[in-house]
Amino acid sequence: MIDLSKYVSSGDGVWWGQGGAEPEPLVNALLDQVDAIGPIRVFCGLTWNDRLSGDLPDSVPDGLTVLSYGGLGELRRLSRHGLLDVVPCHYSALPRMFERGLLPCDVGLLQVSAPDADGTVSLGIGVEYVADALRYTRTLVAEVNHRMPRTKGSPSLPLSAFAGVVETDRPLREAPVREPDAVDRAIADNVAGLVGDGDTLQLGVGSLPNAVLESLTGHTDLGFHTGMVTDGVVALVEKGVVTGARKEIDPGVVVTGAALGSTQLYDALPQYPIEFRPASYTHAPAVLSQLRSLVSINSAIEVDLLGQVGAELRRGVHIGAVGGQVDFSRAASLTGARSVIALRSEIAGESTINARLRGAVVTTARVDVDAVVTEYGVALLTGCTVAERARRLIAVAAPAHREALEQTLAELS
Repeated sequence: MIDLSKYVSSGDGVWWGQGGAEPEPLVNALLDQVDAIGPIRVFCGLTWNDRLSGDLPDSVPDGLTVLSYGGLGELRRLSRHGLLDVVPCHYSALPRMFERGLLPCDVGLLQVSAPDADGTVSLGIGVEYVADALRYTRTLVAEVNHRMPRTKGSPSLPLSAFAGVVETDRPLREAPVREPDAVDRAIADNVAGLVGDGDTLQLGVGSLPNAVLESLTGHTDLGFHTGMVTDGVVALVEKGVVTGARKEIDPGVVVTGAALGSTQLYDALPQYPIEFRPASYTHAPAVLSQLRSLVSINSAIEVDLLGQVGAELRRGVHIGAVGGQVDFSRAASLTGARSVIALRSEIAGESTINARLRGAVVTTARVDVDAVVTEYGVALLTGCTVAERARRLIAVAAPAHREALEQTLAELS
């Protein structure tokens, strides 16, 4: 086990990469050594590492303060136990927050590929905020994983950039998979009807986004400029559906910050026209405004009758994030083609379309949403009055909840 006390001191701030790019051996070593090092603050994104959420609250050392931009993956369990501090922010804001020292950035832990003949390594499947944060970080410690693929789009780093290195040969974490069900597929078919040939898409991850990708097989010349790619995106590249031929910038190239998927996806990445860029490019307003064909497709926990979107809190627990939703929704609505919010009409018997947001937090403003889609149809909102927006949203709510929503609307009128 690497001795991280050589690089991390009491009071330091530490960040690490997320998803399959998380340097788990280094993170686990840090968790083991926090008590000896002293109190530290850490920042991470999506994690599937159950060391952070094992036998809570005992699995989290007393000296560890965990920050994130949302409650993603295992961080949801930390949130339920009051052990997660969320920094609400647009994903596009992360680079500047690292630059200003507003996020922990004394030490960075990252996972990289094996060095090439020139002795340089790639950030692999996790470029995103890592590429921006490392520029402002005092000390970098790397897990050099021989199974991390070399990816295109971002500069390589010399091994000399790292104060410490641990070498591994382990499979990257695969994204958990839940197959789309009939409701997901119905929503996806409705979403696909809003996408035109030649559009450039941004899409998240999960069973619903996977269903959307499957529903797009009849389209042509689609492009992608997105925060993350999945197996479903690559499947569309292989079928010739995604060519990027009509993209206003980066034509012919899928632009992303990360890959979240299977081992097969990770191993195959080098053979596809996929480029990995930092968050300061993938989510930058100045970049997104050039994509006139941009269609953003995002999920939500709930939508209110004004069209405001809640995508962060459910029953007081952070299970989502602002993330890149607003970055892409606003760009797609203002300068792109269309901003879409897709969600199931019910979760655990409760309506997801409500008079007011139950989570009490607005993630995406009503003016940044062009369409809300459920399994019951499409509510096109742009250009509608407040009353008409509400009527259209009620029409795509679950039938069992429509009467109550209509009564509430009458009382508010």
